[in-house]
Amino acid sequence: MPAPALVMLAPGSSDSKVTQVAHELRREVQTARPEISVNTAFLAHCPPSGPQVVSQLVARGHEEIVFVPMCLTRAASTYEELDVLVSRVRSAHPGTRFSVSEPVGPAGSLLSVVDLRLRTALAHSRVLEVDGLVLSTEGGGDVRGAALVARRARQWASHHRVPVVAACCDGSGPSTAQAIGILRSQGRRHIAVGSLFLAADAAYEEQVLQARRAGAVAVADPIGAHRELIDLVLARYAYAAMALLEFEGELVDAATA
Repeated sequence: MPAPALVMLAPGSSDSKVTQVAHELRREVQTARPEISVNTAFLAHCPPSGPQVVSQLVARGHEEIVFVPMCLTRAASTYEELDVLVSRVRSAHPGTRFSVSEPVGPAGSLLSVVDLRLRTALAHSRVLEVDGLVLSTEGGGDVRGAALVARRARQWASHHRVPVVAACCDGSGPSTAQAIGILRSQGRRHIAVGSLFLAADAAYEEQVLQARRAGAVAVADPIGAHRELIDLVLARYAYAAMALLEFEGELVDAATA
């Protein structure tokens, strides 16, 4: 039996520059694991949708499919959009087995990418001194995801030995401008912004605008299709695919376990 198909569930966008990142990521993951059918589906705004991709995979003979949510601020694999999708494809394809991985989430390994992107931005702006950092995130996460973002901010602060304030764009915490204001109130003057975003969507662009207006010395690009993210997707896939293995005639399905 072939390996389960991998479907990365990315947030959709009407901006082709944003969806291009998801397609680039798919190509890179496929190159890394050519024996797996790697696919991208979007949860909103643009095709292909999850049900469309699943229908195509089933028509090609795939009997097992693993979903990997590409949200960088969620840690739980159960939330309304995803639950609706899984319920829908289960009903439409009762002979197919599905497993849902944990989201890629604010994994610790992604901090190295945030750091790399920020160093590039600092070099481009010829900035030699930083005494405060903002970890800007896409928001829309869950409680555990928010706790992990806060932990990543503390880890980043410990690594660079400067204060770090986490910001989010959905109103559940300080915005990037507010985070810069918090650091300025502590006497920090050379503040840079790292970006825990998958792509340069509208929310990211708004945070960049806020940061520049607030006087940030540099703002990092989003993570994009970096190798660390590719490895993280494959690790999430591999763990979720294990739940589809049969042991002594019994099947454990991660979507219902």
